[in-house]
Amino acid sequence: MAALTAVAAHLRIPLPYVPLTLQPAVVCLAGLWLGSRAGAMSQLVYVIVGLVGFPVFAKGGGPQYVLEPSFGYLIGFIPGAFTVGYIAGGRDTFRRTLLAVGAGLLVIYLVGVIGLYANLRFIVASDLSLTHILQLGLAPLPKDLLIGGGAAWAGRRLRSSLPL
Repeated sequence: MAALTAVAAHLRIPLPYVPLTLQPAVVCLAGLWLGSRAGAMSQLVYVIVGLVGFPVFAKGGGPQYVLEPSFGYLIGFIPGAFTVGYIAGGRDTFRRTLLAVGAGLLVIYLVGVIGLYANLRFIVASDLSLTHILQLGLAPLPKDLLIGGGAAWAGRRLRSSLPL
């Protein structure tokens, strides 16, 4: 799943600070298909591979990536995948799966927006207001909620047809 997250990073629409990618959907699939621990581990591997220097992130890779405004979202992928897997558990209902995906996206965005705020305030030293930072940080959310529904549907199919 780390490899799929890397591929999803490069399917992007650039926006200021936080590009639109398919990564949150892949993170949700990781939690749904692999479960909480393995899903989180797959995203940890993804982040480590990128920080080591492989160009798996949307804008490349390397240890300097921790200074990117969107780095908080990458960190959020780890607890996001865990949350999805934990809430979905062994219960295979679409409603439960949707709840798990929604909670996972909430975790990703919570960590991501906090990271974006910290980056823009303390690293970039931007004078953007909190409201503007929230608008920038939450801009991809409608897309992720929509695609998250598809991820919930696909995740249920994966679990039943490709059990690990």
